[in-house]
Amino acid sequence: MSTAQPHEPDGHVPGESAAGARRSRSGRAGAAVRRVLAGGQRSWSTTPGRLSIIAVSLVAVILAAGVGAAASTSGRAQATANLVDRQEPMAATVQEVYRALSDADATAAMAFLAAGDEPEELRVRYEDDIAVVGPSLALAGFDAVRDAEAARQVSVVVRQVPVYSELVGTARANNRQGLPVGAAYLRESSHLMRERVLPAVEELYRIQRERLAQAQSATTSVPFIAIALLAVALVGLLRAQSHIRRLVKRRYNIGLVVATVALVVGLIWSAVALSVQGTLVTSGQRDGSEQVDVLVQTRIAALQARADELLALVARGDGEAYEDRFAELAGQIAGQDGTGGRLGELRDTASAQLSGPVEDAVASATGWLRTHETLRDLADGGDYNDAVELAVDTESETGSGTAFARLDSSLAEAIQAGREEFVTSTVTGERALTGLVEGWLALAAVGAGGVVIGIRQRLREYR
Repeated sequence: MSTAQPHEPDGHVPGESAAGARRSRSGRAGAAVRRVLAGGQRSWSTTPGRLSIIAVSLVAVILAAGVGAAASTSGRAQATANLVDRQEPMAATVQEVYRALSDADATAAMAFLAAGDEPEELRVRYEDDIAVVGPSLALAGFDAVRDAEAARQVSVVVRQVPVYSELVGTARANNRQGLPVGAAYLRESSHLMRERVLPAVEELYRIQRERLAQAQSATTSVPFIAIALLAVALVGLLRAQSHIRRLVKRRYNIGLVVATVALVVGLIWSAVALSVQGTLVTSGQRDGSEQVDVLVQTRIAALQARADELLALVARGDGEAYEDRFAELAGQIAGQDGTGGRLGELRDTASAQLSGPVEDAVASATGWLRTHETLRDLADGGDYNDAVELAVDTESETGSGTAFARLDSSLAEAIQAGREEFVTSTVTGERALTGLVEGWLALAAVGAGGVVIGIRQRLREYR
């Protein structure tokens, strides 16, 4: 038994009606496309038609080139500003955490060695160093949300710093009671700092340095898309002028000449501005952030060497490992003779702004290392108390504490000078792009207007 399909009142089957409607619409769309193509062929076959097509094409390309150049410049300016507003300050924040924790380790050892009650100034200095970590890591943690590795390192520091502080507190309590076990707790706390906490901060600093380097590279990259669009626009303008000259037998079309000049002006302006900006950003990187990176590494090594110097005395004859590490770090800082190492390299490459603080740091490092030799002679000769007194002395000019304080102050001054060099060069580079975005939009409008006016003059001749 067959099933009859329902019919509409007019007798048509619904499915057939829908299919017919789709075929009808498709046919109309195809016919419309064919008419447009045919119209384009007819337009191109006539001089007014060709001129109209040329005008529309040139206006579209010029506007696209202008907007592309403006967008590229805007992105470059924002990336340059981001270096100063975010990337460099974030690197400095992690640097400060690194410095504070290293200084806390050295200060805890120095306070432990001090005779009698723990000096108030050392206690406050230690607490200030630990207090720096909280808000600084909160900021670094906020920046690490999108980076799993950075977030993991922040988590390590957040978990381990309280453990470190607790060990130092136990060492202090035992030391106040004259119990030898206090030294063991202090060594354990320093081991935790060096093996768990500082490596995590160092990794966090490495991640931030890479971000800064990538951001600096982005601000000096070549805007290939914008260049390609501008090249297409200029070639199109030159070919259009050549074509129109053959059509109308006139040497120049003022409107198209104005459009060409507008794009050439934009290109020259961009070339100069981007060259200046790139040079200044590169200078800020070379004489600023890269120098600061070496200085920070030097300062951290100095702080760790200072902690080793003190912990070797805390160990009372069992500090050979600390002394070996001190010698290794001292070589990294200033070489075997006090004039090499990282400071020697910096002295050879430092900019004019950095040369003074770097020279001071070299002299201070030499003085501190010389004092350390005297300290070790006293300790190895059995004059333990005199060695300790020399190590913690921050009052006299001959004290190791005084010599190290001069070195640390010189390095801090050099780091600040390097940061200022970076900021000055980068901000000046950003200013080199001032007005270029608006300039490109205006020049693109002038170029498009020139094309419209120039072609319209020729079209009027055919009316």
